[in-house]
Amino acid sequence: MKLPRYELKAEKTLMVFEFISEGPRGQIPKLIKFSETSLKDFYNLAFGDKDQDTGDIDDLVVSNNGDSEQVLATVVSAVYAFTDKEPEAWIYVTGSTKSRTRLYRMGISKYFDEVKEDFLIFGLKDGEWENFEIDEEYSAFLVKRK
Repeated sequence: MKLPRYELKAEKTLMVFEFISEGPRGQIPKLIKFSETSLKDFYNLAFGDKDQDTGDIDDLVVSNNGDSEQVLATVVSAVYAFTDKEPEAWIYVTGSTKSRTRLYRMGISKYFDEVKEDFLIFGLKDGEWENFEIDEEYSAFLVKRK
């Protein structure tokens, strides 16, 4: 995606990434975490604000920092970095709320022509995985690097 993105800081394992969102509400630390699942080569992607007390992800807070496209581009750059290291990885993504999942779908849809060049993208609809289609509602997404 040819959008501005924030500088990522990553742990050596490339399982955890951190960056700072900058906007009208100030500097907001963000975290992206890839977690192994019980299935081989399947990872969960978690994303949200960094809770300053616990150091964990708060995926329910609404930042409204006016930089959603730059944040999306930054998350996508973390997915590229992670799949460079783990090329066989399948990445499961869903929002912490229905409205967040909808925002993710809208972001994927907006840049679908670009991301489909490098990724296979599936959507979960009625309990079945299908090829991602713009303007379809999904409850989760599955992404794999081509």
